[in-house]
Amino acid sequence: MQRRHFLTALGAGAAGIAAAPFVTTAKAAEPETIHWKMVTSWPKNFPALGTGANEFARLIGVLSGGRLQVKVYGAGEMVPAMEVFDAVSSGTAQMGHSASYYWKGKVPAAQFFTAVPFGMNTTETNAWLYHGDGMALWDEIYARHNLKPLAVGNTGTQMAGWFNKEVKSLADMKGLKIRLPGLAGEVMNRIGASTLTLPGSEIFTAMETGVIDAADWVGPYNDLAFGLHQVAKYYYSPAWNEPSAILEGTVNMDAWQALPEDLQQVVIQSAKIANHAMVDEFALRNATALTSLVEEHGVQLREFPDDVYAALYEASNEVLDEFVAEDADAKRVYDSYRAFQQKIAPWTRTGERGYLDGRARVLGEDATS
Repeated sequence: MQRRHFLTALGAGAAGIAAAPFVTTAKAAEPETIHWKMVTSWPKNFPALGTGANEFARLIGVLSGGRLQVKVYGAGEMVPAMEVFDAVSSGTAQMGHSASYYWKGKVPAAQFFTAVPFGMNTTETNAWLYHGDGMALWDEIYARHNLKPLAVGNTGTQMAGWFNKEVKSLADMKGLKIRLPGLAGEVMNRIGASTLTLPGSEIFTAMETGVIDAADWVGPYNDLAFGLHQVAKYYYSPAWNEPSAILEGTVNMDAWQALPEDLQQVVIQSAKIANHAMVDEFALRNATALTSLVEEHGVQLREFPDDVYAALYEASNEVLDEFVAEDADAKRVYDSYRAFQQKIAPWTRTGERGYLDGRARVLGEDATS
């Protein structure tokens, strides 16, 4: 090759190399956006429960950078309130938000993943789930039903319920018709009442028409939203039945396994955030709503008489002992739950209750600050 031609060719090649970084290449494919449906047992946008499901869905969208989008359906919009478990298990919807004790006919042990009569409070329950065996047991049991469970909210301590007449003794409980789900319902039956499970949206009408005489729902915030003070004036505590109440998230296992690992972690961490956020919200909203119920609506706060509370405790032990004797999964979960409660209770007594008792002594029982 002649020298002039060689230099010309070399120069052209160098120019090509220099320009290479600026050559337009095919654009990388955008990540696929995954769209899921979440069915719930709550009326659309119902305070805390429904909005808690909305917040869970929002967090998933934000933390996934928009890669996983979840549309929330209220009770009855896609499936009835009491069919969330089946809808998610079958894949009709990819996600659900409900309460596990609604499925006691399908999975008896599921009841322990909502509330246990005379059981742990919210802090203790979360410790069992996240640092004990709770979540692993829940995962194992639900996997058989094609579901991945998650704790997605907690109401905190609930009230014992609304009654249309005052309860002065154990005799007044006999024959009462009460809306009360889960293990607590079995306990109430044992002391002479008659219980049934109803979706929250049906409680007002059932009490107004006399189908039931009493009902538990959640606590002041949600109960005020349903207007239960209009159909019963006696509001009872303490919450022997649901000292803590987990709200259950479920994911269809096929949909779960199809997610890349990073999106699985997005769902898990979003659930934890939503779980704790709901606890915080209830703490404030219940305080505000209780003041409104008493001062604006004339609701009369009551505590169960000693003989009623003692009977409930005795019946709770009987029901739990009989229940776990009949179901191997229930026994495994309850053994874990009870052992954890016994382990953590001394600190709760020394720390939390010790402080609250001390605060009450110096502030006075009627102190508001």
